[in-house]
Amino acid sequence: MYIFLLILIYIAFISLGLPDSLLGSGWPVMHTELGVPVSYMGIVSMVISGGTIISSLLSDKLTRKFGTRIVTVASVFLTVIALFGFSFSSRFWMLIVFAVPYGLGAGAIDAALNNYIALHYKAKHMSWLHCFWGVGTIVSPFIMSYALANRTWNSGYRMVGLIQLGIALLLLVTLPVWNVNQSTSREDGKSVGLTGALKIKGVPFLLLGFFAYCAAEATTMQWASTYFVEVKGIAADRAAGFAALFYIGITAGRFISGIITDRLGDRKMILLGTGILVCGIFILCLPVKSYTVAFAAFLVIGLGCAPIYPCIIHSTPYNFGAENSGAIIGIQMASAYVGSTFIPPLFGLLGNAVSFSILPVYLLGFVVLMITMVETTFRITRKEKVVKI
Repeated sequence: MYIFLLILIYIAFISLGLPDSLLGSGWPVMHTELGVPVSYMGIVSMVISGGTIISSLLSDKLTRKFGTRIVTVASVFLTVIALFGFSFSSRFWMLIVFAVPYGLGAGAIDAALNNYIALHYKAKHMSWLHCFWGVGTIVSPFIMSYALANRTWNSGYRMVGLIQLGIALLLLVTLPVWNVNQSTSREDGKSVGLTGALKIKGVPFLLLGFFAYCAAEATTMQWASTYFVEVKGIAADRAAGFAALFYIGITAGRFISGIITDRLGDRKMILLGTGILVCGIFILCLPVKSYTVAFAAFLVIGLGCAPIYPCIIHSTPYNFGAENSGAIIGIQMASAYVGSTFIPPLFGLLGNAVSFSILPVYLLGFVVLMITMVETTFRITRKEKVVKI
């Protein structure tokens, strides 16, 4: 039952990744058919992100009241409603309406399951959990590509919605399986709350570090194709394929991380990942016109990013106590979405004003901020543990 529950959680995280890459892959056709400018994708993304931030901040209270299993199942059904809503949308305002349940569902799943794994399972499972999110993000563009070639973009959302519905029903009928960890559950009791969590020593540094990491990750995801086109002179259709290099690197890296993370521990894995990430950024800085160097750089950057997110999350109960982890992880998710929502568009403005070749410098600034804040968090929490002893 213990392993079966873990498999269910992995499947739930595939459901979290499935819709994440649909909007970007379908938007070139969607905005034309809906009669709106290409820039309007940012409006849809902002509404989704707003919902994820709200549900992330509320996730600890919801989880303590209803339990992780109910929050997870309800959240997946919310994303099902959103996906089917998108599949029947014929006006832009309809996308905005259905973006709300998608954001609310995604944020709650993310925070609840990350905290559950951090409390009940080893670090390797956190890495593999996020590897399965990568599987979801890789599958969806192929589904949308098939839909655009043979049907419509609405059909792409409908197909993913049907897969999501199957996952939701599977989670619903297997609710009793979650009782396997009931004896060690930490979901009961009063939530420390947003204000209380921020008062815990080290938490503000952790949030700033997590914000910086997610800012760098999202910027790489969203601007890799443009970098190949504007800086390396690659045709747009080829550049779109090269953008998958980062996703491949981060997905493969998280699978590898799961094999070694229990031996090295969260802190060493974060340092190792940061070192590889910086190497990838420096490769991107090399004054070589050939796109093959950039090809390798984005793959290495993905490998470097792989262990950082899951290890920061998994270390939260150890650093701040299991009784506080739910609230803190919820705030971490909110800070992550703030970073991934607002920082990539800022790079777009700078790229247009200066040059898209500044991408490595831009990324390096956030990586330095990230590792400085995360290391500060580990030092503070270590001192606190010594004082308590």
